[in-house]
Amino acid sequence: MNGKRRGRRPTMVDVAREAGVALRTVSRVVNQDPTVGSDLATRVHAAIASLEYQPDERARQLRLGVTGTLGAAVRQLSHVNPVLQALERSARAAKLMVLAASTEDDEQLERDVVMSMCRRRFDGIILEPIGSGHDYLVPELDAGLSLVAVDRPVHGLDVDCVISDNVAGIELAFEHLVRHGHERVAYIGDDERIFTGHERAAAFRGCLAAHGAPAEGMVHPGRIEPGRIAAAVHTVLSGPSPATAVVTGNATTSVEVLRCLRGGSERVAVVGFDDSELATSLRPDLTVVAQDAATIGGTAIDMLLARIADPGRPVRRVTVPVELIARGSGESPPGA
Repeated sequence: MNGKRRGRRPTMVDVAREAGVALRTVSRVVNQDPTVGSDLATRVHAAIASLEYQPDERARQLRLGVTGTLGAAVRQLSHVNPVLQALERSARAAKLMVLAASTEDDEQLERDVVMSMCRRRFDGIILEPIGSGHDYLVPELDAGLSLVAVDRPVHGLDVDCVISDNVAGIELAFEHLVRHGHERVAYIGDDERIFTGHERAAAFRGCLAAHGAPAEGMVHPGRIEPGRIAAAVHTVLSGPSPATAVVTGNATTSVEVLRCLRGGSERVAVVGFDDSELATSLRPDLTVVAQDAATIGGTAIDMLLARIADPGRPVRRVTVPVELIARGSGESPPGA
């Protein structure tokens, strides 16, 4: 993808022409009319696949008088996702409305959500990619979809994105702990199939190598599951040379690690990647590598508006700096 709008979305007229059938026949097949003969239906489905046609959900809504969409106006939602909060604020300032849906780290659900937005012809989509394959978006991008990725790029597609400086953040955390006397520092983070999980784990391995420290048994990426994280904590604190400090890969992992350490006899220094409201409710408060959610969200909205206004503009990738905030948990010396 070069960011240019290379064509238009195929229509039912195009499908009818490709299949050699009447437009009404295409409409009946798209709307799953069981009275359409199997031969005609097969020809229409083949044409749909060949043209990569996607029905215009708005037209269906007008015809049926229903949208297939529910609204939920609740007191708070974005407070658990600072970037979403920043997106909403920036969008409101631009007189736009953000309708958000969770993908729950599920590749198929991500595809379903995104394609539903495409069929509804949203002005643009901001995506926090989960899946490793996004080829299904190529026809949409070719037809003019304005898309911006946040937190991680869209694998295999050249689209605008805004991310945090993951490598610098891990280096800040590691060096902070080294300055406080820690020689055995471990990492517990997210699944490496996710871009941020891979970048942060790889950066931590690089820190260990640069300091001549062994990596065996000290780097534990994986799914964010309590059992897996508890096992990782046990591993890094066991043996003749246990870790005296831990860097966590995201806010959810931080919570699980601290839950494992609670009530134990070990005093382990902890630096978490990502800030959260809970970080200042602990004893001691959690030292964190904080992402600039406001800048990420504002930049993503600005990039999306620019892409909508000029589909042919060069693709941009913006990396936002991070900041280490010392609060107490990352300043304990070994053996404290």
